[in-house]
Amino acid sequence: MLQKVRVDKWLWSVRIFKSRTMATDACKSGKVKVNGTNVKPSYLLQREELVDVKKNGFDLQFKVIDLLQKRVGAPIAQKCYEDLTPQEELDKYKDWFVGKGASEKREKGAGRPTKRERREIDGYKGDQYDYSNWEEW
Repeated sequence: MLQKVRVDKWLWSVRIFKSRTMATDACKSGKVKVNGTNVKPSYLLQREELVDVKKNGFDLQFKVIDLLQKRVGAPIAQKCYEDLTPQEELDKYKDWFVGKGASEKREKGAGRPTKRERREIDGYKGDQYDYSNWEEW
C-alpha cells in the first residue's frame, strides 16, 4: 500500500485535471495548496491532507482518503477523495451556467430577427459591444 505519492500525479489520477502536465503546471503556478501551503509538483502527498485547487475560476477543496499512482475510472477515483468544496463555490458555477446550456431557438416560420429584435436580444444577453458611440469607431 502506498504511503506517499506526488501531488501532481494524484491530481491527475483522481481526474481533477485531464492531464498530468496540466496538474504540474497548476502546481508550478501556485494554484495548488496542501494544508494551506503552496506546493511544488514533486510534493509527496499523504492520506488525510487537505488539497486546495484553483481551477477555471473556482476554488475547489479536497481531502485525500486514498492514494493512487495510476489513472483509474471515475467511480473508483471518487472514492479516493472527499469533496469539501463550499456550497457557494458550487453555486457560482450554476449561476454562471444558467441559460447557456441550450441553443437559441425561434418559432418556426418567424424568419430572421429584425434589426430592432436583434438589438433587444443583444441587450438581453448583455452584449459586449456598445453601439451608442458608433461614429467613434
